Order: sequence, then C-alpha cells, then structure tokens
Amino acid sequence: MNLYQLALKNQAVKRTSRIEQAGREATVYLYDIVGEDWFGGVSAKDFVPQLNALDADTIHLRINSPGGDVFDARAISTALKNHKAHVVAHIDGQACSAATYIALAADDVVMADGGFFMIHNAWTMAMGNAADLNETAALLDKVDATIVADYQRKTGKPAEQIAQWMADTTWFTAQEALEAGFVDRIEEGQKAAKNQWNLDAYGNAPAALKNQEPEEEPEAEFDRTALERRLSLLERIAL
Repeated sequence: MNLYQLALKNQAVKRTSRIEQAGREATVYLYDIVGEDWFGGVSAKDFVPQLNALDADTIHLRINSPGGDVFDARAISTALKNHKAHVVAHIDGQACSAATYIALAADDVVMADGGFFMIHNAWTMAMGNAADLNETAALLDKVDATIVADYQRKTGKPAEQIAQWMADTTWFTAQEALEAGFVDRIEEGQKAAKNQWNLDAYGNAPAALKNQEPEEEPEAEFDRTALERRLSLLERIAL
C-alpha cells in the first residue's frame, strides 16, 4: 500500500507540470507525482504526446518529484531517450523512486546542492491467492532487474552494489549522487527547492526532508475503477 499512501499524503501539495518554450529551447517542469491513477499526477499518456510534439534543440527537464508509478516512468523515460533534442535533467529538489530513472534518461543530469536522489526496490499492490502473489513477486523481481541495469549503465557500479542500495532504500545527497555516478555535476549556485513532499511512505526519509508541519491525514477519496485498472496491469504487463 505504499504507493497509495504516497499519493494520499500528498494530494494537497501544490504541484506543477507544464511545458514552456522559448526559441529552440524548451523547459519541462515535473514537480509532481509520476502516474495518474489515484489523486492526479503526471501520466505517460498525457506527457509523452506533449513531449513528442516539442520541436526544440534542447529540453531542460526540471524535476522535483517523490516518484510514483514504475510503468508510467518507464514510458516517459523511453520518450525522453528517443527525442531528437539534447535533454538536460535538472534535479531541483527531490528525485525519488520512479523519478530517478526519468532523470537518468537525459543526456546530462545536474543536481541542485541540497537535493536528494533516492532509489529503492519496486513496489506494487496485489491481491489474490498464493499463486497470484508469487506471480506478482516474480514480476517485481524482473522490474528490479531492469532498474538495476539502468542504474548500472549510468554509474558503472557493480550490479550487486546497486541492488544493495535499492534494498536499503538509499538516499543520496547531491555530493553522494555525484560520487556514485548518478549525476554528472552539481549545479553551481543553485540551491535545492524547499521540500514540499510528505515522504513518510518511504519510512527512512532523511531528517532534513521532514520539515512539514503535522497535519490531519486527509480522507481517502479515489476512483475505485482506476485502482482496479492499475491492479489489472499485473495480469497484462510483459517485460
């Protein structure tokens, strides 16, 4: 239920997802949750056509995201890799979970001082009997393996090291992300955006990110049909 909790606890956060273009350069803001099944967010079905329609030589992808849906992130990252423009990812605040491999789809990855880059094993929700749950576990193993391969291509680190970082739900500072090879440089003079996300769903978020005033947990209001559609992907997805 961690994905659901992430969306629930952040439904009141002000989010930004927009595209601006000036001449041959475009700026894409991804200050949102990845995926659009529960309380909004950036879905691949909306993001990818808008990205493909951009006629630009350079795209600046500005990220401040707590992560979200692995399959939407996969589709978004593929579209970024396939775009003819030179893509520069700017991690303005947090790049967590699925947002990290969207960032790594860029040609260059730069990070603001004070930002965080977090990687972990894939999550999902499942229901059914033992056989169903075993199939879901096998699917997650495959997803984790593809994520490890992506991180390994970027960093050059051993697969075993990356897998351990993911299993530990590791939070990297900008300097640590640079040293590990996830980012290409720290953006000089650029301080990270103040954290706006409730990251309790991850359990071990750094104290520096727990700067929100406690608030009453909002009542869950979600589209049951959308939730059932999300779960049904487990039966159809082919990796």
